[in-house]
Amino acid sequence: MAEAIFNSKINQKGLQNMFQSDSCGTANYHIGLPPDRRTIANTLRNGVPISHAARQLKEEDLDEYDLVVAMDQSNYDNIQLLSTAIINQHKIKLMREYDPIEPGDVPDPYYGGDTDFQYVYEILDRSIEKLIINFASDKI
Repeated sequence: MAEAIFNSKINQKGLQNMFQSDSCGTANYHIGLPPDRRTIANTLRNGVPISHAARQLKEEDLDEYDLVVAMDQSNYDNIQLLSTAIINQHKIKLMREYDPIEPGDVPDPYYGGDTDFQYVYEILDRSIEKLIINFASDKI
């Protein structure tokens, strides 16, 4: 969901040539599978197209990308275990560091319903907006 929202926002802002994004998990769950059907339904309801296949974070991702954003503390801690984390510490952030309303973890809506998916969408939408403003200001 976060990657889809990010890509939609950078496209709307005409910044798609300045960024490359990819989404992945720190665990090896669902590798190669599309997003949860409820995630797809939610993003489409919000006018955001989504196309993705799950993959697992690799050590070289920390070298390749300028920013690696974890959704929660557990994933953040898992990223810190990678051998390349020490030299790339400045690139590793929590998504809600950019949330203008409150910090914390982005909750996992998996065991919830449509309301939970929408709540997560709203957190990501406002957090990603601020992330783009903060991050893109260096590039614009």
